[in-house]
Amino acid sequence: MKELRIRTLAAVFVIAGALSWAGARLWNSVGTLPSVPLAAPIVLALIAVVLLATALSLRARLKAQRERRPGAKGVDPLMAARAVVFGQASALVAALVAGMYGGTGVFLLASLDIPARRDQAIYAGFSVLAGIAVIAAAFFLERVCKLPEDDDENGGTAPAL
Repeated sequence: MKELRIRTLAAVFVIAGALSWAGARLWNSVGTLPSVPLAAPIVLALIAVVLLATALSLRARLKAQRERRPGAKGVDPLMAARAVVFGQASALVAALVAGMYGGTGVFLLASLDIPARRDQAIYAGFSVLAGIAVIAAAFFLERVCKLPEDDDENGGTAPAL
């Protein structure tokens, strides 16, 4: 399984932001700009909390398993892999959504004197922050579930005698 790359997430964020900013300009010149929903930062924050809770739970279970505590509940490798895939997918979607709301928020900065637009810019800003929280939680989850590296120089194989 490949690791998340910050470059990929940053590229998704920037491209989505640029397209969203251009789309907001075009949409505003033609009609009324759609609003940024209040639920956007809330949903992203909930996803970040779920990812963080999953990571902390898996970390505690893995630590107990490594220390061979009696009655320690082990971690199924397939469950850990599914958690990592969920985290990676969440990070990609969060980068896309945060870029989209970031581009819209940048467009809305020009009209902060209008109360409705100011509220929309605030919601967009919180959406970007919540998206960053999802990405951070996904990286933490991936780090928790990463297998320890082999110390051998031969990639884990025994040296030939």
